[in-house]
Amino acid sequence: MTTTVPALGTRTAEGSALQAVLLDMDGTLVDTEGFWWDVEVEVFAALGHTLDDSWRHVVVGGPMSRSAGFLIEATGADITLAELTVLLNQGFEDRIDRALPMMPGAARLLAELAAHEVPTALVSASHRRIIDRVLTSLGPQYFALTVAGDEVPRTKPHPDPYLLAAAGLGADPARCAVIEDTATGVAAAEAAGCRVVAVPSVAPIAPAARRTVVTSLEEVDLPFLRGLMTEMR
Repeated sequence: MTTTVPALGTRTAEGSALQAVLLDMDGTLVDTEGFWWDVEVEVFAALGHTLDDSWRHVVVGGPMSRSAGFLIEATGADITLAELTVLLNQGFEDRIDRALPMMPGAARLLAELAAHEVPTALVSASHRRIIDRVLTSLGPQYFALTVAGDEVPRTKPHPDPYLLAAAGLGADPARCAVIEDTATGVAAAEAAGCRVVAVPSVAPIAPAARRTVVTSLEEVDLPFLRGLMTEMR
């Protein structure tokens, strides 16, 4: 789907331009949302509890404190949030060490953004230790900066991570395209004033103002992202 692309900063007749692309990680670039749920199921099974599959939609895309806290309360498990966080991170790291599948179209999109020198940031609710592990396979060279969930006072669904990323890239949030796979991430990006491309991974996401829903990153390229800015006018 990649085509000949004008240089970064080329403006439309209306004066709009894409300034940066901000991407979520789990479920957006790497196919790991299922990893988190599998680890949660295994950890709670070891504690003597069975997780209801409907809870998956509650915990997907959120910060560790929220998802882990919900599961402790829902099951009544005898474990602290700090203890559970350690177990979940360890289990997730074990899985990504064995395999780290990328989402269809992710590698091509990252290469295209880098080739055209589009400022790009990775913005995740995952902890820094997880992001750094994933980056070794994903390619740290593709990102001018990364924002982890444990590095901001309020992570997704609050706008703080995306506002921080936009500021770090010197970009206007309204001129940033965000790519997300969950309602939690979409809420954060929209609260920051960004234009959102939703690629639902676990639960459906409906189209809305300033939000475009696609089925795969294979539908997304640089001309597509630039076109989102012109639609705002």
